[in-house]
Amino acid sequence: MAQASTADGARTSSAVPEQSSGEPAHRAEATERGGEEASQRGAERAFSMALTDDQKDVRDWVHRFASEVMRPAAHEWDEKEKTPWPIIEEAAKIGLYSWEGLAQFYADESGLTLPIVNEELFWGDAGIALSILGTSLAVAAIFGQGTGEQIGEWIPRCFGTPEEVKVASFCSSEPNAGSDVSAIRTTARFDEAAGEWVINGQKAWATNGGIADVHVVVASVDRALGARGHAAFIVPMSEAKGISEGVKVSKHGLRASHTADVHLDDCRVPASHVLGGKEKLDERLARAREGRSSRGSASMATFESTRPTVGAQALGIARAAYEYALDYAKQREQFGRKIIENQAIAFTLARMKLEIDAARLLVWRASWMGRNGVPFDNAEGSMSKLKAGEVAVWVTERAMQILGGNGYAREFPVERFHRDAKIYDIFEGTAEIQQLVIARAISGMHIS
Repeated sequence: MAQASTADGARTSSAVPEQSSGEPAHRAEATERGGEEASQRGAERAFSMALTDDQKDVRDWVHRFASEVMRPAAHEWDEKEKTPWPIIEEAAKIGLYSWEGLAQFYADESGLTLPIVNEELFWGDAGIALSILGTSLAVAAIFGQGTGEQIGEWIPRCFGTPEEVKVASFCSSEPNAGSDVSAIRTTARFDEAAGEWVINGQKAWATNGGIADVHVVVASVDRALGARGHAAFIVPMSEAKGISEGVKVSKHGLRASHTADVHLDDCRVPASHVLGGKEKLDERLARAREGRSSRGSASMATFESTRPTVGAQALGIARAAYEYALDYAKQREQFGRKIIENQAIAFTLARMKLEIDAARLLVWRASWMGRNGVPFDNAEGSMSKLKAGEVAVWVTERAMQILGGNGYAREFPVERFHRDAKIYDIFEGTAEIQQLVIARAISGMHIS
């Protein structure tokens, strides 16, 4: 769903599930059958790029909001480097920023509505779009790992109401733990006498960190287990003591989106605030200690589910830059003719369009697979994010080149597009980590 609470979070083991030597054969067979059944379900729902009327209506609705509300305000909020609360409130009033809206986008069985919405919003402006969609990463964690009661209680609180808008934050990365999630040092200890979790540590690169009403914090419950000893905890800012905002990050791009450190000093939350429940956590930790397989880390489960959506965000930025450069080239005259009449410019624009469409195909394929339970056997989610991120950086750079000196000036938006695009080579898995994940998936080997 959205980006970005991590500078360079990565999936390090989920592409090739680990199986201990002591795991019973019937468990492995059951897992294989489950994958085959998921593939069969996906095959029953044919992949199609022909959008339905409902999908077109949603796309046009979001595009109007991006064009009429976001774009006129983009430069202002980029310069301010502050959360655009008035725009988030406008999105909430029309139902674009709400749990119901997000649920409707996700409910589409084709899996395409969510990336379509992300692309259109990020076409409008990436910084503002991330302020609107940054809550989604915490929501993805709660929805993917939480109990029914936790989902019902906490997801609505992530958004607040149109009259009192709230945001949420997913806190995973740390000063010394980005791609290497096993290096997370934040700890969670259960105080039996008080019936509370006591959390200590520092989180970095947290989108909405410190200003969110709900923080989802990944912490280590058993360091000896590495990433398998992690769990995610709901930390409500207004109720939990010991949580505070640290240094706000002044960023190269996405400047309308708030990014900050989060400090947890003997922060206490009730036993019920661990996602999935304490009983299930204890069972998972016991399996891990016995050497049996487990689902992997709390961070990775969230990142894996959101990578195609992050790819769609990069696509929106790339498309905005391409369209601006195309219009500029058709109007700008040099040496007595439009600059698009020069092959160098025309061929560059042709390549920009080609790369954007190719990346969109990968994003839509991965989105459909994820929604229909088709396993990412070849790391298709990572493929989509890697390709879209690289395309966004390349296309925005080409757009600046086509505009020449104007492309370097803040008077024109393409320099902002370029600044916003670069992070898509970095967060939710750097380009290097995505290649590692893909290599492991296609080889079946632990490549390091």
